[in-house]
Amino acid sequence: MEEPAPPRAPRGAHLDAATREDLDAYGVAELNARILRLQGEVERTRAALGRKQSGRQAADALFSIRRG
Repeated sequence: MEEPAPPRAPRGAHLDAATREDLDAYGVAELNARILRLQGEVERTRAALGRKQSGRQAADALFSIRRG
C-alpha cells in the first residue's frame, strides 16, 4: 500500500518564510545573490500577471462582442 503524500504548504508560505528570514547571518555576496534571485522572481511574477491580464482582456473582449 502506498503512503499518502505529505500535505503541501499553503500558497505563499515559502515567500512568507523568506521575508521573515534573519538576514544578519548573510555576507555581502550572499545578500547580492539573494537580491538577484528575488529580482528574477519579481520578473517571473510580473510575466505571469501579464499573461493573466491578457487572458482576461481577451475573454472580456470576446464576451462584450457577443453582448453588443
